[in-house]
Amino acid sequence: MTTHTMPSAKELLARMRAGMGRVPAAIEKSTVVDDGLIQEHMRSRMYAMPEAGALDEQTRTLIYLAAVLAGSSTACVRAMADKVVQQGIPKAKVLETVHIVRFAMATKIIGDADPVFDALVGAQE
Repeated sequence: MTTHTMPSAKELLARMRAGMGRVPAAIEKSTVVDDGLIQEHMRSRMYAMPEAGALDEQTRTLIYLAAVLAGSSTACVRAMADKVVQQGIPKAKVLETVHIVRFAMATKIIGDADPVFDALVGAQE
């Protein structure tokens, strides 16, 4: 039986720094109070984005960027902006991702307003 040991929090932070240029402040702070949290976070990352996964790294970053933009996570948006720069993702791909997210969120708002439209249509009758 093989035992895989997880790198230390310090090693994981160094890897994140190398891959993104900087570490999000919340991640850095979390290691001070609970170094197991970053280890669990990195285990989850490996589950979501395995080394030999079907998607290339740029596509993964753009999907992650889209998700955090839609989820309104400022710290994660900053982290993905850093990663976009580190990976040298072309401006056109990044902007298209932003445009897709903007369109998806606009579509969400129209869909969420369905009861409002029902009420307004009913009020006109």
